[in-house]
Amino acid sequence: MDNKETYTYRPVRFYILVFALTWGFWFLAGTFQNKDLMMTFMLLGLLMPALIAITTVFTSKSKVLKEDFKRKIIGFYRIKPSVLLKAIIIYGLVILASIATSVLFGGTLNQLTFTEDFSFSVAGTPALLTLILASVIEEVGWRGYGEDAVGQYHSWFKESVLFGFIWSAWHLPLFWVPGTYHHGLTEMGVFYVLNFLVSVMPFVFIQTWVYVKNNRSMIATIIFHLFVNLMQEKIAMTPQTKCIQTIFITIAGVLVVLMNRDMFFETEHVGRLLESQFKEADVNESKF
Repeated sequence: MDNKETYTYRPVRFYILVFALTWGFWFLAGTFQNKDLMMTFMLLGLLMPALIAITTVFTSKSKVLKEDFKRKIIGFYRIKPSVLLKAIIIYGLVILASIATSVLFGGTLNQLTFTEDFSFSVAGTPALLTLILASVIEEVGWRGYGEDAVGQYHSWFKESVLFGFIWSAWHLPLFWVPGTYHHGLTEMGVFYVLNFLVSVMPFVFIQTWVYVKNNRSMIATIIFHLFVNLMQEKIAMTPQTKCIQTIFITIAGVLVVLMNRDMFFETEHVGRLLESQFKEADVNESKF
């Protein structure tokens, strides 16, 4: 491994391409009455972050970047089960606290049960399949290139702030596509739309923590992302409780940052992300 090889991340180009193509496909999807066409364009839009990330990595001349991507997606040795378990417990506690607060203000205890059905279906596609695809495809795109492209130039705290705005904005066209979870929020009112957009922000800090503490493992973030998506759909929380949840996920995000200040505010990786990560990965592999 030649540590002298360098690669220049290009976050602006990456995100311009992602937004232009994803938004283009999703806005077109919202114009179709034909379910097959709608689903095709929805899937194409969803694929863009991963497709652009993979294309960017494997058309580059950087062996380091390519090897890093492979290690992140197949390197099970990178995962720290204790960190992943902590993240899952944290999110579970957020859900329980949200429901408990809702009950205190007159909400129903039925929210502690699992729903029989999902709250959405896009063009007849099973919601479970949509959730799985979204979790995998998004993480390959964001963690495969997008997050590192920002993290190369900033602390993980600043990267999380920037990516939080980016990821929240990326979802915007979905509020106009019939059948999506986001379109359902639009029908309930602007407050619920804003709640979703705001809730993404603190969640990003927890996801960044999972990513970095698991040695930048895409597998770890896919598992956590899928868990969160399933809990959001299968736990019978009311829309009002999900607004309360935003408060608790914000508290959780703040606590995660405060308890991991050394990770979020260190800048040793800035300008040398690939170099520093390869040194750590080589040590881990030798132990494995």
